[in-house]
Amino acid sequence: MSSTALDPLPRDPVRGPATLLQALRRRDPTLAGFGLALLALAVVLSVAWALDPRQLHGEDVWAKPVKFLLSVGLFALTSAWFIGELPQARRNAAPIRAARWTVIAAGTFELGYITLQGALGQPSHFNESTPFHTVMFALMGIGAVALTATTLPLAREIARHGTGLSPALRLAIVLGLVLTFILGVGAGVAISTHGGHAVGGTGGPGLPLLGWSTTGGDLRVPHFLGIHAQQLLPLAAAGLTEALPMRARPAVWLVSALYVLLTLAAFAQAMAGRPLIGL
Repeated sequence: MSSTALDPLPRDPVRGPATLLQALRRRDPTLAGFGLALLALAVVLSVAWALDPRQLHGEDVWAKPVKFLLSVGLFALTSAWFIGELPQARRNAAPIRAARWTVIAAGTFELGYITLQGALGQPSHFNESTPFHTVMFALMGIGAVALTATTLPLAREIARHGTGLSPALRLAIVLGLVLTFILGVGAGVAISTHGGHAVGGTGGPGLPLLGWSTTGGDLRVPHFLGIHAQQLLPLAAAGLTEALPMRARPAVWLVSALYVLLTLAAFAQAMAGRPLIGL
């Protein structure tokens, strides 16, 4: 095997949206294309959201499809970026290929069903009105866990082969990916066993875009924090590397511990029936 195949990809200077898109396509064209397609579809459905007055349980019928498209699209693009930090040979290793196609398959299934149900004005989650809907809801849960679990092989690959990264950023990526699975799936399981995200409250409109309850507890808050550890911890590490170059690695450990505590505090607040922001 040539030495070029073992070398990490060159650094990608990002000076604007155009160079960011080019960098994503170089790093993982398949996963980047999937993520960008989801974001484009979210824009299209946002028009439907603005024009369609229908609501379901106090929320616009297109709100959930748009939010899930944005979330899974960002997840796919972040994964594509991290894959680009691996040596060329490792980008197509079996664990990465499996993770890549799991994101695409599980994401397509989940988003397809959520969008269909939104178009029909019917709930996708916790809809057990027919055997078909019961089976689809169960499959959605399996798909969500499978999609989120793709962070684990990617974390292992970055830990072992992400030698082109600074130690602090490498640590933050690994921790962010692992915590995305632990905290994100943990909060998702709590939502499932609770029978929904709401704890107390009187219903009604929630926070703009996010939809989080302003009158009671909402388990979507810790779920959001868990799922987005994948992006937030590496971003924090990038800032810490600039601000504390000699202490960035221990600072990443500290910030990660605080992030876990913040997520657990949000979970406790939600379970106590208290909104993140009361209006």
